[in-house]
Order: sequence, then structure tokens, then C-alpha cells
Amino acid sequence: MTELWDPAGEGVMRLPSGRLVRGRGLRRPLPAGPGPTFAVYLLGGTGPAVPWESRLLRWPDFRLPSDKDAARAVLREAWSRAADERVEFACGGGRGRTGTALACLAVLDGVPADEAVAYVRRHYRRQAVETPWQRRYVSRFAEC
Repeated sequence: MTELWDPAGEGVMRLPSGRLVRGRGLRRPLPAGPGPTFAVYLLGGTGPAVPWESRLLRWPDFRLPSDKDAARAVLREAWSRAADERVEFACGGGRGRTGTALACLAVLDGVPADEAVAYVRRHYRRQAVETPWQRRYVSRFAEC
């Protein structure tokens, strides 16, 4: 088993199940401490070169994932791996796309879809999930 995130670490959010996940913006320096063991990069272009395992989800800024089936599969994988690994989600600023992905993870973890955005704003970042269509994507995530 891998050492998990420090619950008080920068960008770390605890899901109701106790899983810890980290969100961050790629335009900011990497937080102090251990790196992720698995990361999901939510970007319109290529992902960063990193020494840990990662997945790229094509997700243009202020929009939704280009391939919703691929997004669902990667989100499920990340949720599963967060039980015993350091899982990170990152986009450019760490708010819109990252917040949306974290809210979808909260839905997978049992948070009602209509409460997931509020959960992420309370436990990760107040400005998370930036657009109306990102909020709608989260509210419908359980239906997919």
C-alpha cells in the first residue's frame, strides 16, 4: 500500500468514504511533499511529462470532456485507485475542469448528484466548477 495524501495538504479533498484526492492547477508550482502515484490531466492539448502514471482526458478549458465515455471510465478508475493510492486531478487553473471532475468523483463516492458541486466547493475550493454546463454535467453524471 502506498502512503496516502496528507489530509491537510494543499488541494487535498476527503470524499465521504475517506478516500483522499488532490486537485491542483498546472500553472502553479507542484505542492510540497510526495507526488501522485496516478494523475488525471484535464486538458485541451497534450499532458505534462511526469514520472508517475497518468491519463490525459481531452477537456478544453471552460467546456466538457470531448469523450464522455472515456471520461466516465477514467473517473471510475481514479475513484477506485484513490482507495490506496495518491490520485491527483489537474487542469490549467485547478478550478473548473478539476472541480467538475472532483464533483463527479464525489457522485461516484455516494454524494447525491444535486449536492456534489456544493460538496466540492465546501471541501476543495469555493470557485470550483465554473460554468453552468459543468454544473449540469455533474448533476447528470449519475444518469450516464
